[in-house]
Parts: sequence; C-alpha cells; structure tokens
Amino acid sequence: MDKENEYKEMFLAEALENYEELNKLFTALEKEHNNKKIIDEIFRITHTMKGNAMGMGFEGITGISHVLEDVFSEAKTGGIVLDQSLFDILFKTLDKLGELINAIHTNEEVKYKGIKTKLEVFLRNIKPINSQILRSEPNEILKIDPTNTESLHVADHNETEPEEESHAKISFSDLVQIPVRKLDGLLNLVGELIIERDGLIARGIEKGNSTSEYARLQRITSDLQYGVMDVRLVQIGFLFNKFHRVLRDAANIEGKKVNLILEGTEIEIDRNILKIMSDSLIHLIRNSVGHGIEKPSARKVAGKDEVGKVYLKARNEKDNVIIEITDDGNGIDANAIKRKAIEKGILTKEYADTLTKDEIIQIIFEPGFSNAEKITEVSGRGVGMDVVKRATESIGGKIHVETELGKGSTITLILPSSMAVKGALLFLLNQQEYAVPLTYTEAVISIKKQDIHLVSSGLISKYLGKTISVIFLKDLFAMNTLEDMYKENLFHKSFFEWNDSEKLELMVVSYNNKLFGLVVDKLLQQKEIVEKALSKPIDTLELFSGATILGNGSICLVLDVATISKACFKDRFIQKV
Repeated sequence: MDKENEYKEMFLAEALENYEELNKLFTALEKEHNNKKIIDEIFRITHTMKGNAMGMGFEGITGISHVLEDVFSEAKTGGIVLDQSLFDILFKTLDKLGELINAIHTNEEVKYKGIKTKLEVFLRNIKPINSQILRSEPNEILKIDPTNTESLHVADHNETEPEEESHAKISFSDLVQIPVRKLDGLLNLVGELIIERDGLIARGIEKGNSTSEYARLQRITSDLQYGVMDVRLVQIGFLFNKFHRVLRDAANIEGKKVNLILEGTEIEIDRNILKIMSDSLIHLIRNSVGHGIEKPSARKVAGKDEVGKVYLKARNEKDNVIIEITDDGNGIDANAIKRKAIEKGILTKEYADTLTKDEIIQIIFEPGFSNAEKITEVSGRGVGMDVVKRATESIGGKIHVETELGKGSTITLILPSSMAVKGALLFLLNQQEYAVPLTYTEAVISIKKQDIHLVSSGLISKYLGKTISVIFLKDLFAMNTLEDMYKENLFHKSFFEWNDSEKLELMVVSYNNKLFGLVVDKLLQQKEIVEKALSKPIDTLELFSGATILGNGSICLVLDVATISKACFKDRFIQKV
C-alpha cells in the first residue's frame, strides 16, 4: 500500500470514530442543552476533524466540520441558544457528514452544500444584519428573514435535496485501532512463547534430536514474533511532520528565518520508541534554531543565504533507525564550551587541556550545562541535552555530534527499530550466563597477560592501534557498590591472579565515544533476547538494565554498559583513551 492510501485509511478510521462519538454527544446534548462539557467536546472534535480533512483535501468534510465548529463556538460563548428546531438541522448536518465520510470508501458523490448553507445562514442571522441579502461561500443569493431564524431559503441553488429523514447506514473501517497496552501484552506472550520454544529445542537436542526437526516451529514462532512487532511500527513522518510548527515558532521567537527539510519520512520505527524520543527531538530542533542558525544579518555577513536550513533525516541501518538533525548554522565552538565548563566548575583547566575537541563537545550533554549567553524561550545548544542523552540511552540507543565552526552541526541518534527484541552477546562469568546488548559491542578478542599493562590505578591494552582501558568483570561484580572502585587495587585482583600462559576473552564495548574492554570467563553465542525491566527488590542493581529468560529456563541478567562506563570514567579510574 502506498503512503497516500495508508494516510487515507488512517483518516477514515479516525473520522468514523469521531462521527460515532458526535452522534452520541449530540443525542446527550439534545436531552441537556446547556451541558458545557458536551459542547466543549463537540467543538474539539469538529475542530480536529476540520483540520485533518483540510490536510487530506476532503473539501466536503472540511466544510461541514467547519460550520459545525462555528455553531458550537457560538454555543460555547453563549452566542446562540440550543433549541429543538436547531437540533433538527444539526442532526441532518451530522447525517450528511456521515455520508461524506462513507464516500471516501465508496467514491460516491454526496451533495452537501444545501445543508451547509442552512447553518451558515443561521449563524449570520444571529448577528446584527445590515442587509437583507448576503452571499454564501458558492456565491448563491441567500434570502434571510431576520425576524425568523427558521425561515432559511436558498435561491438559485443548483442542488435539490429531499427533506425526508435520511436513511443512515452503519459503516466499518478496514482499520482496527488497538490500545498499545494490548499490543504490549500480546508481545509479552509472544516473548514467553519464544522462551518455551528455545527450551523445547534445547531439551530435544539433549535427547539427540536434530535441530531440523524444529525448523517449522522455529519459523512459525519467528514469523509471529516479527508480525506482532510489525503491528507496533509507525512511519516516522507522523512525528516529523509536526516539527514544521515547532521550528516556525522557535524561529519567530528568535527573529530568524529557517526552513525545515524532511527526508526519510517513510522509515518505520516502534511507536513506543517514537513516543519516548519525541520530547528529545523537540529539544534538538529548537536548539538547532536557537543556537545553531544565525540571525539573517549575520548569515549575510558570512556569505550565507539569510534563510537557514534544518534537515531532519531518517534512514535504516541494519536493525537500527538513524535520525540526523543537521543545521547549516554557526557550528559549536569547542573553545567556548571549554571556557564555560571551566567557569562552571565542570572541568579543571589542567584536565580540560588534555581533552580532544570531540571530548570537549561531549560536555554539552552534562546536566546543567548551557553555552547560551542569555536564557530565552529557545535557549542555547546544551539546554535539555542531558535529557536527550538519558532518553536515548534508556532505549539502548547512542548519540553522536559532529560540528564545524561556521558551517553547522549534525546530531546523530542511533536508535533500535524495536524495543521488543534486541540482539545480545551471551557470556559466562562465575558459571553464570549474562548478556550484553550488541548495540554496545564492537568486537570480541583473545589477549595474553603480556598484552595488558598496569598504569596508575587502571589496566590498559591495545585494540586496532588504539589504547583502551580494561576491566575484569569478576572484580567489578565482587564489589558491594560502585563506590568500592575508589578502594585501592580492587581492579587488579584478577589481573594478579591470572596465569601468564592463559588467554583471556575480552569484549570490546563502546559508550559515549569511549572504547574499553570487559574481561569475561567465556564468550558464548549471539542471540536475540526479549529484555524485561528488573522488578523489586532487585530493581536497584546498579550494573544491570534488565533480564531475559534463556531456553534452559535460567534467568540471564543484561549488563548495563552505560552505567559501568559512567561510573568508571567519572573520576578517571579508567585511563582516558
């Protein structure tokens, strides 16, 4: 199905739901004319339907919704009194709205201007009248008796409509709207089914059965799993298209001229991920305008078009959705960030002097950091950036910044396309299986003791010509709390006990543009897992983000790479690379 037909089906489903709700509300209001709550709700629905229909180009639905909106706008302010004669017209108008909605599906021609004009005449007739003759929207002559609002006649009108009661039809949309919580529940059940499948296969293999005997079960359960996941996907354009207004408002406040260019709006992503990231994307769009794009006069001096550009792009890459927010503004001044960080006491001057440009740029993600010279409604790049980072990491995503002074910046979000299933690498430690998300995993390598060096209070090794820090997970797990890292030599215990002739298996992981190695007892296999959040009383475990159940029925904790990295790098217990 192409995008236009998909939008049409979604509009139809929502319009039918709104139409049924209006029928219910009109019926209730007819019994209780002055119920302000019902009047407000009718006004809200008709206003929304008008906007949606206008966006889709449905002229008839737009016109009828608009005139109903005007009627209930007057009812809200007390400009009209709702009586039975008016309700007769309103119900006929509502029937006509239903016919127009059904015509989207049937392509039938529906004449609607007569009933629409009746309500337009009524609305004009309740206001001071300076003339006995008015012209309506199709330019037909309206003859009005100002003393009688029920004497509504249309002259020279090309439509003849019977006044008898319309025969309403009940219609059904091809779309079914399902609460997300029901999809979540269904996905949980599918997850349980996958776990039982893996257990069944594992037990069968132990008995000597061939894996080919389970091929059909494997295929059906996988198809079911991905089918349910697919139902949760939405086109990212549904969110992207809302940012035209966000950017327009930010530009007006800042006195700037900016255009928003969208790319990849057809890319699909899990609805829950989009919901979690929506506020973060608003921050990024506003900050691109507020601190990225220059004033028109400054852009002219720099030889740029006075109208700035912000690009919001999406694309698929393996199992991820990549979102890029690019502006052609002034870029981020690393030296300015460095000065501000020193002023705010975030960095000492001595430590700041050892950092690279990219490391300094990362400071914009520190809580409370802002490089804005003054606080405005649209503040500088940095405000809310810690929120963006936390939201991204909470779903197993990554964030990266590239900038060039005078030319602009690009912020890249690497997000999983689905929160339901994630790739993970299983490993063994102290005879217990654990998992680490593949989104953080760069490589797995074997090393010798002579490849690891003791420096200061940490261990380092080489990976692809780069110096990386090394952590023995066994030592980290032995600590009661992360604060124990401050105790001398706790990171060295396993290193000193290690047999020189023995090879160790190392997972190279990355977080926040830092690479480091995690030493484990044994690397097992790559596997797709259904991760669930930890529940009380173990939800306070600092080193784990969640848990999954393996095919053998055992619980497998999922390593929280972000927390480990933050804790270890905080006071440079791990050597900076």
